[in-house]
Amino acid sequence: MRFLMLNWRDPENPMAGGAERVTLAFLSALAQRGHETFWFANGFDNCTPVSTISGIKIIRGRGIGWSIIDAIKWYQHQPGFDLVIDQHHGIPWYAPWWCKTNCIAYLHEVLGPIWDAFYKFPKNIIGKTQEWFTHKLYRNIPFWTPSESTKKILIAHGVRYVQVIPNGIDPISLPVLDDKQITPSARLITVSRLAPNKRIQHAILALKILRSMNFPCTLEIVGDGACKSELQKLTAQLGLQNSVSFAGAIPEQEKNERLRQAHLLLHPSMREGWGLNVIEANAMGTPAIVYPVHGLVDSTIHDQTGIITRAETPEAIATEIADLISKPEKYARLRLNAWERAKLFHWDKVLPIACEWLEKMART
Repeated sequence: MRFLMLNWRDPENPMAGGAERVTLAFLSALAQRGHETFWFANGFDNCTPVSTISGIKIIRGRGIGWSIIDAIKWYQHQPGFDLVIDQHHGIPWYAPWWCKTNCIAYLHEVLGPIWDAFYKFPKNIIGKTQEWFTHKLYRNIPFWTPSESTKKILIAHGVRYVQVIPNGIDPISLPVLDDKQITPSARLITVSRLAPNKRIQHAILALKILRSMNFPCTLEIVGDGACKSELQKLTAQLGLQNSVSFAGAIPEQEKNERLRQAHLLLHPSMREGWGLNVIEANAMGTPAIVYPVHGLVDSTIHDQTGIITRAETPEAIATEIADLISKPEKYARLRLNAWERAKLFHWDKVLPIACEWLEKMART
């Protein structure tokens, strides 16, 4: 069978993130099962128009503003596809109205408040409105999403069929859970793009609160992005230069080692599709403290594999960290449970289920 993924970015795009990582895993699994797989994406500076990654043929259009037009023109000269996957990132590809074959929508998260983080009035309102309208327009198209939280929003917006398939993780869980007792000088870590919606400043502010409580914790910030200089400025203003380190973008193997060394992953994002780095941290024996937002309440089970804060504030993060430092037996229990649960999300568990469902949709 022939599968086509429509996504604004591909894995080689400098702006690629978790969505592209999991998309690559799903498509490469289909390719390994003998299917022809294609990925149409926006072009970027110095990119090649065509490339092949893990058996997937990548085709790139001219870029933002031309994406859908270029996709349609390219598509019209291709042999028929069995399934087109219209991946939404704020704006869809409207593929059901031009692909003339089986089509599903693939959505990691409903952006909602994230529009407010990137755009001012009236653009944020326009973004939210068109997103709601898109779901109404697509209400009869099958949706695929990684979390029950996103499913609930889509159904509330009128979508009639939503399939939940969780994301898998690349790192394999530690074969043995090593000894790592939490102490007042706990090592904290964040792993994400440094973007407004990730609210990494909340982790820095939480560290300041902890140090004022005589907990000499440290924070490592892994990742890069537009907010880096702003976060470095905040760190200096708070006098935390010796307690906060910026690792930048690092290779996956090194990232996994940093996660293993940390005591806690902090995830103060506005909203996630799933919270991939939470499960990756869990696989390395590190529980997470997350905000009570869509996606993160799916990847973390409160008081079992990690902690979901009562509020979306730095004070709430600091309170939970202080509590775990004072209760090492609770921390040890969370570590063990998180490590065990992460094994359920290895790709060898997730991919067969996903591929079988996608093949079913291609035959519909």
